[in-house]
Amino acid sequence: MPIYEYVCGDCGTEFEALVRSDTTPECPSCHSNKLEKLLSVFATTNSSERAAPPMPSPCGGCPNAGGPGSCAFNH
Repeated sequence: MPIYEYVCGDCGTEFEALVRSDTTPECPSCHSNKLEKLLSVFATTNSSERAAPPMPSPCGGCPNAGGPGSCAFNH
């Protein structure tokens, strides 16, 4: 069941809804079916403290490069 974001065409309420293939969502405020799907955007952060560390390159540049066959990337 996907989660969709909607805005109600009658009262303007924005909401999210789990939508099954056999159901039609309705506004939680006024129960209207006059809905418009909104474009969902993934949350991101630009804080370097929360950013994931970069992946090591597969060229033997990682600290565990002990020669041929020891690389985790199997190169």
